[in-house]
Amino acid sequence: MTRYTVLPIDAAALRELRTADDAGRSCVPYTATRDDTGSPLRCCLSPIGLGERIALVSYAPLRRWAAAEGALPGAYDEQGPVFIHAEDCGGFTSGENYPFDRPGALRTVRRYDARGRIAGGRLLEIPVDTTAGFETAFDDAFGDPDVALVHVRAVEYGCFHFEVRRPAAGGRG
Repeated sequence: MTRYTVLPIDAAALRELRTADDAGRSCVPYTATRDDTGSPLRCCLSPIGLGERIALVSYAPLRRWAAAEGALPGAYDEQGPVFIHAEDCGGFTSGENYPFDRPGALRTVRRYDARGRIAGGRLLEIPVDTTAGFETAFDDAFGDPDVALVHVRAVEYGCFHFEVRRPAAGGRG
């Protein structure tokens, strides 16, 4: 079982994104083609399957976190494309592994402080022991007391994959 809690896009944000995305554009659902299959869905943290109803939307994860926390990330606020199911899918169910954990894949583990500013990051080439690889990266990130949350992103396109928050004192992530 994983030690850190992975956070997909939350249900309230998904309801909003299925109407208008964080760039103010209307959601335009479509049926997934072979070209879409395998790409990560950020609502349930699973790969897209052929024929699923999906949407590609602009999402600003740090902006949404900052609004809830009263932080002002300034220029660190960014938005980018993510795939979501076009309708409610039931969300993410935590599993034995971290999502999108293909050995050899490159990820950026980007750290943010309580103000919403980048507080460092690292490149992670996911090892064969994928869980240990992610947990080492998260242990390293949260070893810095100023780190409030971590975003895991794809290196190739910079796309947001999922968020991990600082673990509660004495508890899991």
